[in-house]
Amino acid sequence: MAISISRTAILAKEALNYRAAREKMIASNIANADTPYYRPRDIRFGEYLAQKKAEIMNDDRGQLQMAQTSDKHIEAPKPKNTEKPITFFRDGHMARNDGNSVDLDVETTEMSKNSIMFNALINAIKKDGAIFKSVIDASSKIS
Repeated sequence: MAISISRTAILAKEALNYRAAREKMIASNIANADTPYYRPRDIRFGEYLAQKKAEIMNDDRGQLQMAQTSDKHIEAPKPKNTEKPITFFRDGHMARNDGNSVDLDVETTEMSKNSIMFNALINAIKKDGAIFKSVIDASSKIS
């Protein structure tokens, strides 16, 4: 059984994994900038993380809860997580004569944005761990 520092750390770790996967996809797009008929790929995981956050934080906003007025009532099943990260072809840019539609300006911009979000997540995880460590240190001084 793994020790969990906080519920937020679980979500941040999952987001970090998807950011790393997106980094690999963008790097692959840049590496194939000269490959004929190559179409750039990307991953969309915002909706999945929002649903995962609601699940981890027990956030049921926006969902009507079934009333349970007796202990004999059968508990309503929770809806299963149906959203998953989606990989898709990032089209919308003019393809060159060789059929390749990779735009290096778009790819480098997306890589920069992804890198900033990746570093922000790492800093958030470090801060979360530092708070946990300071609580442990403070509790060791009490006795």
